Amino acid sequence: MADVFTHPWLGSLFGDAATNAALAAPQQLHNMLGVERAYTAALHATGQISAEAAAVVDELLANPNLDMDMLRQGTGQDGMVVPALIRQLKAQLPEEFHDALHTGLTSQDVIDTAFVLSIKAIIEDFLGRLRRLVSDLQQISQTHGDRILMGRTRMQAALPVSVADRLDTWRIPLAAHLDRLTTSRRPIEILSIGGPVGTRTNDDVARHMATAFQLDLPGKAPHAMRAHVADFANVLSLITGSLGKMGQDIALMAQQGIDDIQLSSGGQSSAMAHKNNPIHAELLITLARFNATQLSGMHQAMVHEQERSGAAWTLEWMLLPQMLQATGAALNSANALLGSIERLGHTSDGN
Repeated sequence: MADVFTHPWLGSLFGDAATNAALAAPQQLHNMLGVERAYTAALHATGQISAEAAAVVDELLANPNLDMDMLRQGTGQDGMVVPALIRQLKAQLPEEFHDALHTGLTSQDVIDTAFVLSIKAIIEDFLGRLRRLVSDLQQISQTHGDRILMGRTRMQAALPVSVADRLDTWRIPLAAHLDRLTTSRRPIEILSIGGPVGTRTNDDVARHMATAFQLDLPGKAPHAMRAHVADFANVLSLITGSLGKMGQDIALMAQQGIDDIQLSSGGQSSAMAHKNNPIHAELLITLARFNATQLSGMHQAMVHEQERSGAAWTLEWMLLPQMLQATGAALNSANALLGSIERLGHTSDGN
């Protein structure tokens, strides 16, 4: 089965257009070329290459003629796309200008920084969507908060609570995740410019690039230090986990015979026309469990050997994009789910 996030029909459940676009191959290639352009510009700004060399390289990087099949074959051979990319670019560049392209960088510098540029845009998008969810929950609480629900502990009827009480257990963690996501930005939104073995210092070139991209400079290139990546993945899992709790509650509230919530729309059954399945609530549970499962892999990917790992680094490529896609899908489903609420709880006379 194809990737569910971009699958022809499963993508309507799991897909998130904005996140998928930010992680797609065309955007990653655009970002990698952007990193090379910024590096060449920084070399010129610091007097290391001539204006002519900078102009020629920049023109090439702005409009390269790339063979995607050769990039694919090169990645299979080299384990990453950058060597094949640089070979193609240099083949289109007069030899006297070769030193103005990529010299002093390493593939991980380009790939990590390009990925961070996508993550930066995704974080901004996620923050906006989280803020809207918190605001929507506040609005729902103002509309329905005084109504009554049977409080349930260990899935058994306990004592009555207000709708506002239950909504608070959904809203307060999401508000806290806004702070967590904001705090996680600085460690993850960094420039990687360590060179072949990660020992390059933060020189004027690095500072020029960091300013251009509005990224921070770490004390040392994070080639083999990946706690910041695992920590960011943890925040993603916390967000989907809290949305999964909301989805679990709503799925239980929508059970026949409970009638604590009325949704305007749901999924139909092919065999039972009377059913109104809480699809978005179920999806939030699925996505929460998916991200929680991937998180253990992100902690495994912290174990890099010596100055760079092929195995651990490429494990990140498999896991973190999917966690971002799952988080985007969860934010979509949560928005749709809250928008479908017509009634929550009951009045004192049971209506």
